[in-house]
Amino acid sequence: METQASGARRWIVLVTLTFVYVLNFLDRQLLGILAKPIQDSLHVTDGQLGLIGGLYFAMFYCFIAIPVGWLADRTNRVTILSLACAIWSGATIACGLATSYTQLVIARMTVGFGEAGGVPPSYAIITDTFPPGQRGTAFGIFNLGPPIGAALGIAFGATIAAMFDWRDAFVAIGVVGVVTAILVRIVVREPKRGATDSAPAARPAAKAPFWGTCWMFLTHPVLMLAALGSGATQFVTYGLGNFAVLFLIREKGMTLSEIALWYAIVVGIGMSAAMLVSGRVIDRLRRRGRLVYALGPAVSLAIAMPFYIAFVWAPGWPLALVLLTIVNCFNYFYLSASVALVQEEVRPDQRVLSGALLLLVMNFIGLGLGPTYVGAASDWFRNHGWDHGLQLALYTLSPFYLIAIALFLTLARILRAEQNAKGSA
Repeated sequence: METQASGARRWIVLVTLTFVYVLNFLDRQLLGILAKPIQDSLHVTDGQLGLIGGLYFAMFYCFIAIPVGWLADRTNRVTILSLACAIWSGATIACGLATSYTQLVIARMTVGFGEAGGVPPSYAIITDTFPPGQRGTAFGIFNLGPPIGAALGIAFGATIAAMFDWRDAFVAIGVVGVVTAILVRIVVREPKRGATDSAPAARPAAKAPFWGTCWMFLTHPVLMLAALGSGATQFVTYGLGNFAVLFLIREKGMTLSEIALWYAIVVGIGMSAAMLVSGRVIDRLRRRGRLVYALGPAVSLAIAMPFYIAFVWAPGWPLALVLLTIVNCFNYFYLSASVALVQEEVRPDQRVLSGALLLLVMNFIGLGLGPTYVGAASDWFRNHGWDHGLQLALYTLSPFYLIAIALFLTLARILRAEQNAKGSA
């Protein structure tokens, strides 16, 4: 176990963890990217796709993360991460071998079981590797995992599906993940808990109680508002993300080859810019206080909302992709802010479990219910005579922007009150 990593070692750890996150998100996106050939092969509806990518996946991904987080707070977090990567990668291979809807559901649930142990341990390892003032940037880089994973998944998955078979994409990504799981255990060393914190007194010798930490999180207004605001945001981002490729093909007339190039570029540029810029902004404005953790997401979502509505409306795919690039630039500001706030708010021995609880709340709302809702709404509109059911379903995501903005503004009021109370003390 390392007490505190050197400068070069920190970046090796961060790059390794980010690559694992890339694979984590790449696999998660493959289902949405390959939705059309999967529908053609296994004869599933939009609603069934929404359940696989949403509720069924999230049931395991969200709730298994809690005991995994509790275990990781007491054991070696690197080992937990390595095992998790091996499990979800093996299950990804099984997705490619599925010959029925039921088999695909079971494989995706197992992927969710494995991925539950991926992100929370990484959050805590990064926090114990980078000191305050550098964590926003570190989390910004780590959170490049989703855009890079999504962009690679789009380019790789759509290309493989166009040239070969959708099953080959799942098998290839799964094999890469199994190899990566072995490399994680070799490259990343377990850091000492609280090694980079400025206050040694905040490092208790006793282990944090499981139910005590859960109760602390669920009754803590700052933590819950950050989680609920993130969840409302993810209701939009996952609801859109799981059906974006199908929407662009069905409503905007794109082909898989065009998806592999242009949509991959849009996702890569838009989301990556959001992660990098948000991390830098958080570190810079954090010196003035913690208000940036709430106002940053609120302002960015207010900017994104009209562009999102215009994207859904756009008559052709070139204009739609331009608008979607802008949407992606502002949709993901919340992630680095919420993660950094939660990790900063709790004790070192509560960080993995608190990170898991953050993921539980925001992913069950966003990942679990967002795609499920969009798929069900699309089927409902189509069954009631609407020709563009998926487009109408995406329009109905718009109010969740307003809900997320309201939650982050409420969080801002609490953080401002705490800041003023400290200033007058």
